[in-house]
Amino acid sequence: MAVRFEFATAGRIMVGPGRAAELPGVLAGLGSRVLVCTGASPERHAGLLADLGVPAAVFPVAGEPTVDLARAGLAAAREHGTDVVAAVGGGSVIDTGKAVAMLLGNGGDPLDYLEVVGSGRQITKPAAPCVAVPTTAGTGAEVTANAVLAVPAHRVKASLRSALMIPRVALLDPLLTVSCPPPVTASAGLDALTQCLEPFVSVRASPLTDGVAREGLRRAGMGLRAAYADGGDLGARADMAMCSLLGGMALANAKLGAVHGLAGVIGGTADVPHGMACAALLVPVIEANVRALRSGRPAGPGLTPLDRYTETARLLTGEAAASVEDGLAWIRETLALFAVPGLAAFGLEPEHADDVAAKAMTSSSMQGNPVALSHDELKAILLQAL
Repeated sequence: MAVRFEFATAGRIMVGPGRAAELPGVLAGLGSRVLVCTGASPERHAGLLADLGVPAAVFPVAGEPTVDLARAGLAAAREHGTDVVAAVGGGSVIDTGKAVAMLLGNGGDPLDYLEVVGSGRQITKPAAPCVAVPTTAGTGAEVTANAVLAVPAHRVKASLRSALMIPRVALLDPLLTVSCPPPVTASAGLDALTQCLEPFVSVRASPLTDGVAREGLRRAGMGLRAAYADGGDLGARADMAMCSLLGGMALANAKLGAVHGLAGVIGGTADVPHGMACAALLVPVIEANVRALRSGRPAGPGLTPLDRYTETARLLTGEAAASVEDGLAWIRETLALFAVPGLAAFGLEPEHADDVAAKAMTSSSMQGNPVALSHDELKAILLQAL
């Protein structure tokens, strides 16, 4: 049967060890003055940033981006006369760069465009050129169409969202991820795995997203544990860089599911790193979805998610006869190896469960979940993840 779908991604994707050295030439082809968003310690990439070929101003991003941080980044960009943005860092840095680039192109305030707690105004103009250079392998933000901002006043995280926000260039150099410590490798890698899995079972999956999600899951099975055990294993680092990239491409075009629907709300409720939230929720969400599907609850049209969960297990374990339960066992073993704590370790309490479940029901991330989960099911997932 013919299917209808769209697929949007970065205009140019550059991958390979040592390719970060090409950043000056890329920037010179896009603009004349660059705002460089980095992590809290720009000196970590001093060699890369020493000579970008165009006048540059550095804007450090010390934590997860907020509405106020996006405003400050926009002010810094305008003061510098910025016409191209480079984001060198993890997902928070890249989301900040994408938000600044969008605001440069469209004007206004982040709350004019923010979903849920903002006006949700449509983004109609192209963002300023943005070059994303990830230094962690997790979010896939270098190829996604949104930027997540925390809104502390509402205790929630929400997105600026448009295909016009996808970076002009995604430059992936696995050498930049080698210095990531094991906890960051674990958190980011589990996020990347989840962002391949959820689009693979999504009601909005397409032949293109299926292909990239499959390859991303295979790479996670080969590279995640190896990169955690030995950060200098360049093959494992390259596998996880690809897993992250492919997950970003998949989620941007096929949506996510209940893991991210809950994780986004949790991140606005307690100080839980996003990757750790996804990790704690992954098994309970898979179990809830599989239980609902096996009970006969209908899945999305044309979707066979139980088969997809079985295939996921085979891709992660490398075993041709693996079952859903084998896949769950592999994930549990990985969580134990990485010493991933429950969400209670970050201050989330049972009394938060009702409110988190209610907010998650309306999350855009929930739209891809293969089966409709009730408020009580979401609450039970959260309580299990504590």
